[in-house]
Amino acid sequence: MKPAPFDLTLAESLPQALAALAAEGAKPVSGGCSLGPMLNLRLARPSALVDLRRVGALRTLEGSKTHLDIGAGWTHAEIEDGVVPDVTAGLMRRVAHGIAYRAVRNRGTIGGSLAHADPAADWISTLTALDARLLIRSAAGARECAMGDFMLAAYTTSLASGEVLAAVRVPVLSAGARAGYHKICRKTGEFAQAIGAVVLDGPRGFARVVAGAVEAPPLVLAAASDALRAGDAAKAARLAAEEVDAAFAGQAESFRALHRVAVERALDEVRS
Repeated sequence: MKPAPFDLTLAESLPQALAALAAEGAKPVSGGCSLGPMLNLRLARPSALVDLRRVGALRTLEGSKTHLDIGAGWTHAEIEDGVVPDVTAGLMRRVAHGIAYRAVRNRGTIGGSLAHADPAADWISTLTALDARLLIRSAAGARECAMGDFMLAAYTTSLASGEVLAAVRVPVLSAGARAGYHKICRKTGEFAQAIGAVVLDGPRGFARVVAGAVEAPPLVLAAASDALRAGDAAKAARLAAEEVDAAFAGQAESFRALHRVAVERALDEVRS
């Protein structure tokens, strides 16, 4: 099939992009890896598209001792290749390398993936585990949003009409920080059936255990995170399994088992 007719704006600056997005029915597009197929299948029928690939303000890198702001327009491949500095103990480069195939990674962007909000996508779970924050721009100004408040449901975010995800604020992990990530797929390149993401940064007093690809926003396993922060990895693994079972009690055992395994293997990477 072919997409329904739409107007196209090739934005050259962020103000131009925001002005174009103010029109009713306008939708932003960057890599187009997810939106393109939806347009062709006519699952999405925007009246206008605003192409963000030429917007330099979405490809900035600004940092400090505590965080790095990664522009939303950087591609998965650029993160994988180290063009974007990795301040996460190697986690972001590793995750980027495992996204789909190289052709997808060459075009797909970190901001586009987050804004699309597929529950099985890698960045949603990874950045939740890192406790990242999102910098959002509109014609009215700017705002900051915690990852936990951004994804509301599958394919649904807190982005309002006319808003653009401009950058991701990633915490700088300490030198001794550890991170684990494990996803279960039927074959390489597919979306995950289950994701486990774990970050342990003892010097900062931070630990987080996340179950992702759960058909909803990623689940932060609070009790397991507390146990890991206290230095009891074995207890964290036990509590993580219990929390997964409790959270998805209405799901099939096979669903719960996949997520228990994904989280357990991510935890194993942190404590090995």
